[in-house]
Amino acid sequence: MQLVTLYLITALVFLGLDALMLKNVMRPLFESRLGDQILEDPRMVAAGLFYLAYVGGLLYFVSVPALEAGKPSQALLNGALIGAMAYGTYEVTNYAVLRAWSPVMVAVDLSWGTVLTGVSAALGVWATRAIFPAA
Repeated sequence: MQLVTLYLITALVFLGLDALMLKNVMRPLFESRLGDQILEDPRMVAAGLFYLAYVGGLLYFVSVPALEAGKPSQALLNGALIGAMAYGTYEVTNYAVLRAWSPVMVAVDLSWGTVLTGVSAALGVWATRAIFPAA
């Protein structure tokens, strides 16, 4: 039950924060550069599969080890590193091969992914430890 709780809390934090950022910052930024290349309605199945897998990987590599160590700060740091690697891969690759990709898009999304992943991992570990204090 502890692992399920950790997954659900981490996913809720990640999805909630990312939805706000996507709507208010990322979509307008990307539309300004990519115009009609942005779908009016995102492909939600693809997005959902990504989020399920990303949070699962975050738990495997970051959150479970931090929970076992009793260190939300470890989840924050290692989550930020995973976020920088994941978002950096996407952003830098797009910048390298797509004409319309800009350094601003890279900087904003890479920074966001770093913070989002670290904070989501840390809050997931912190909340799970609060619910299951003996862990």
